[in-house]
Amino acid sequence: MDDQTADHTDTLTTAAFDTATVRALEQPLLADEVPLMRMAASATARTILDVIDQEDWDETSLRICVLAGAGDNGGDGLYTGAMLAAEGLNVTAIAVGRTLHDAAYEAFLESGGHIYALDPANDIPGCPSGFPAGEAGQRLEHAIAFARKAHIIIDAMTGIGGTGALHGIPAALASVLGRTNTPPRRLGLPDDELAIDFPFVVAVDTPSGIGVDDGSLPGAYIPADVTMMYGALKPCAMLPPASLACGNIVLVDFGFDVDDATPTVETVDCGYAQNALRIPLVEDAKYNRGVVGLITGSAHYPGAAVLSSCAAARSNTGMVRYLGPERAQNLVLQALPEAVMGKGHVQAWVTGCGIPDTDHTDTADIQRTAISALLAHYSLTQDGADNSANSEALAMPPIVVDAGALDLLPDHVPPQVVITPHAGELARLLTRIDAPTTRDEIMAESLRQAQRACELTGATVVLKGAYTVIVGTDGNGGMRTLVCGRAPAFLATAGAGDVLAGIIGALLAQRAQELIEDPTLVAETAAGAVYTHGLAAAMAAHSDQHAWQTPHLYGEPKQDIAQSACGHPIIASDVIVALPSAFDLLNTTARYED
Repeated sequence: MDDQTADHTDTLTTAAFDTATVRALEQPLLADEVPLMRMAASATARTILDVIDQEDWDETSLRICVLAGAGDNGGDGLYTGAMLAAEGLNVTAIAVGRTLHDAAYEAFLESGGHIYALDPANDIPGCPSGFPAGEAGQRLEHAIAFARKAHIIIDAMTGIGGTGALHGIPAALASVLGRTNTPPRRLGLPDDELAIDFPFVVAVDTPSGIGVDDGSLPGAYIPADVTMMYGALKPCAMLPPASLACGNIVLVDFGFDVDDATPTVETVDCGYAQNALRIPLVEDAKYNRGVVGLITGSAHYPGAAVLSSCAAARSNTGMVRYLGPERAQNLVLQALPEAVMGKGHVQAWVTGCGIPDTDHTDTADIQRTAISALLAHYSLTQDGADNSANSEALAMPPIVVDAGALDLLPDHVPPQVVITPHAGELARLLTRIDAPTTRDEIMAESLRQAQRACELTGATVVLKGAYTVIVGTDGNGGMRTLVCGRAPAFLATAGAGDVLAGIIGALLAQRAQELIEDPTLVAETAAGAVYTHGLAAAMAAHSDQHAWQTPHLYGEPKQDIAQSACGHPIIASDVIVALPSAFDLLNTTARYED
């Protein structure tokens, strides 16, 4: 594979494009009369036939159900059904709209497929119409019963043409066959340990009912076991909670010119972590390698001070300085005798871990007082970020604001302020600075809510989760969104966020001046830290499971994952112990230039 092809493949599998961009990318091919619909159907049919062969299913007894909408997505499904019927399989299409794609419908019938219309106002040749409401209800019940008993469902109701919640017949089908608003439950197991249950659902381009561009679940939808994505990845493939509904993704390369297109969201790979690392120079002293200052831990939660300090020290820095109560200082020194206590010059700060928020402290907390005074230096005026009144804030070193420090965040801050909330913490922050927001709203619309926080505060946002969403400035007045799903499910353990904060602070400290001069690098650096955190957790747990699975490029050989392992439980301290091995792996596989 030459470099140009490798770069194209890398872009295809790590960048997702919104519906408008995909439409624009396909226009030159449609103008040249490239048969995209038949190409999509051929790949989908072949994938289904491969699954049938792999699972050793009896083709003569299989029932295949196509849920066919009125648009091109329904056409893709009908062409797929036609190809499967031509192979001798029993295929029935349930028409959920009033029309069908003419050419695809004709091909479907010629191949021996069966059609069943649900809308009494349909105008589909050969299908009954004008039937009364009672019969319409009966037909819907029969369709649901058939789909439930089908071995394979091909979901071709809406695709990228659908926006918002499903309505009418598609919503009725999805509410029974799928789920409503909430993501599917997935065991934290590697792909090769996932069993296939009937009906096996194959989504055509995207599962019907999900938010294609924003990753939301606005209503009823049908979770897929496999999603066939055509031409390019869509944002719903990466963004939670919709990403959990896509199952395994097979990407069909149409040859779109994606290299010059602007993605809506990008997934984080090891390159971000490698780029964030500063390889020591031969003449370096400890101060050149980055000094991290930490105001973390409290009398009630001194362990957070230990975890954040040790993580920062293990993340390629020259020194950590710790400020906190005596008990926490003693514990930090016991675990990390290299730590320096007290004030001094630092290149990045970490604050808030293990510190109570305003609702959980009834006295003046020395840590909160210190953090509040520090954050005051990062406060921007509302006049903008380029006037002289903001010069001090813009020149401040990068800072991580976590947990109990989030309610001390000034209204407007520069991009080198990195906030690291989980869903509940982000809900409380947005409620304080804007409008009442619940944790469930954050979980349901992670992209919109993370972007909202970035827009309102100016901070770089790291919204933690199985898929961590990172939003920062793009340098042109807009926002750039990255998503990292590298961590195993075993990382959901007490103190994991404290470790992450320490790693982020360490990587920020190593390139502090660069980040101040070019704020677009802050999100990338934070993303690199999130990836490193997940990698170290995977190594500690001996787990090959992680939320994000790189899409399989159709036509390419699949990777052998026969040796993949579920792994074992870990605690946050295990992640710190694994950090040197994680950095060793990153350095071994990186290519560095002077």
